Amino acid sequence: MARKIVPIISVIAITALGILFLFDSGSYDNEQFAQTFDVDAIYYENQGIVEISFTDNSQKTNSAILEILGMEETFQKTFEGSSFVERVQFDSTPKYGWQIHPITLVVDHQELGKLGIKTEIHSENEPAPPIIFSP
Repeated sequence: MARKIVPIISVIAITALGILFLFDSGSYDNEQFAQTFDVDAIYYENQGIVEISFTDNSQKTNSAILEILGMEETFQKTFEGSSFVERVQFDSTPKYGWQIHPITLVVDHQELGKLGIKTEIHSENEPAPPIIFSP
């Protein structure tokens, strides 16, 4: 009887530890990411530019790689430090909307490691679209 119980208890204990590892209560959630990182991409029609801003409120970002996808030639630039503002020329609003030009960042953070951030460009009179975080 004891021989059958020991393996069952071992399997249950290992499974419980695995579940605790997957659902670690100390890990960041989207609300904590949103409080740590400010990202925005605004299209200024009168100037024909998109202004992309990034700020790490914890000041622990080593670098960030910015990409604007969907362009004829993908825009990519690497920034050092915890904040930047980049202006990119766009002559007009895209025919199919700004969703075809997502803004992506790969952030190297001292505490969080590599983190992906995605948002979309919006006009200055529109609300900011949601920001998606992927740890």
